[in-house]
Amino acid sequence: MSDIRHSLLRRDALSAAKEVLYHLDIYFSSQLQSAPLPIVDKGPVELLEEFVFQVPKERGAQPKRLNSLQELQLLEIMCNYFQEQTKDSVRQIIFSSLFSPQGNKADDSRMSLLGKLVSMAVAVCRIPVLECAASWLQRTPVVYCVRLARALVDDYCCLVPGSVQTLKQILSASPRFCCQLITSVAALYDLSSDDLIPPLDLLEMIVGWIFEDPRLILITFLNTPIAANLPIGFLELTPLTGLIRWCVKAPLAYKRKKKPSLSNGHVPTKVPKDSGGMDRDSHLLYSKLHLSVLQVLMMLPVHLTEKNLYGRLGLILFDHMVPLVEEINRLADELNPLNASQEIELSLDRLAQALQVAMASGALLCTRDDLRTLCSRLPHNNLLQLVISGPVQQAPHAALPPGFYPHIHTPPLGYGAVPAHPAAHPALPAHPGHTFMSGMTFPFRPIR
Repeated sequence: MSDIRHSLLRRDALSAAKEVLYHLDIYFSSQLQSAPLPIVDKGPVELLEEFVFQVPKERGAQPKRLNSLQELQLLEIMCNYFQEQTKDSVRQIIFSSLFSPQGNKADDSRMSLLGKLVSMAVAVCRIPVLECAASWLQRTPVVYCVRLARALVDDYCCLVPGSVQTLKQILSASPRFCCQLITSVAALYDLSSDDLIPPLDLLEMIVGWIFEDPRLILITFLNTPIAANLPIGFLELTPLTGLIRWCVKAPLAYKRKKKPSLSNGHVPTKVPKDSGGMDRDSHLLYSKLHLSVLQVLMMLPVHLTEKNLYGRLGLILFDHMVPLVEEINRLADELNPLNASQEIELSLDRLAQALQVAMASGALLCTRDDLRTLCSRLPHNNLLQLVISGPVQQAPHAALPPGFYPHIHTPPLGYGAVPAHPAAHPALPAHPGHTFMSGMTFPFRPIR
């Protein structure tokens, strides 16, 4: 690598960047012939940092800066390289070498250039770059994934009106990238503040994608070998948790956004009619999204069974539901003086529906007592009370005796299988006030 570095030092910035990609292409192509997963050592990464990201190797040296035209030319060089390289394994390892965070001063330059490269790939529909970006999102800590998501949202949903149409069109080009993008923006926009409510253009695009093909948000899950222990701090296998958060929190978050100003520390006795709630377009979009999420949850038993994960892998983690319920409770308390009863009821109805269908489909693994404890401090809601007190309506499943919860009778991933014996596990008694019938459609009431 030292000989390569000395030759690169004699070249201008763009020629050096192009040549370092050429040398690393040869280097990794050779390594891939002897090892299916070559280790990216320090040498190639340092070359990329010095000659692509312009981070000097010597301490105290001033970093070089490319002007705007040079940066555009560099992006074109990179786009063309990934487009022309026909071996996906080589593309992936070069992309990973370029953009995997290293925890050093080059990471800011790395992330800035990545955002611009993926944005350009969207604009000119460079599918190889989008596929590499999808893999990058899957194996990179979420704090970096949301930075890339924010860069794309800024470029296509905020800066230029109407440019979201370009982003919409990549669905047919790279559904895998779209799935990962949805997961990233769902993690970014958690509705915890007015600034973190998804822009209308972004919301409309995502709802359109999912409503057209609900299976889109399962692409990563369906095409990924599942490890016994999913890594912490990375994107989830599906955006289901984030999208449930959107649907459940939206009525309260939009009400908070239009909260009237305080006068002498008190809420005005008369609230203007146009000051509360979301507009009709947003309301309909969240209703469509909620329906789509429920439809996806109802598909999961088949896919979980195919992967031998039914009752063993929770795609919606109970630990992620805890902060969601706490946020709903806090927002309900905050908005109560504004007479936000309709918004609170809609939010709790959606929460109840999501919990019911998630538990029935095996996506959420928790006990009834866990659910009662979790929801005990929420405002009263008839549908939620029914869900936490009545039995889960569960589709017949060959691996389980009728009436049993999947998470009770099948061990979690990483543990040995323990056979379920009906005699040792008596069926739970039915709730005395309600009868659940197999095959009965679940009541859906998103629009008021």
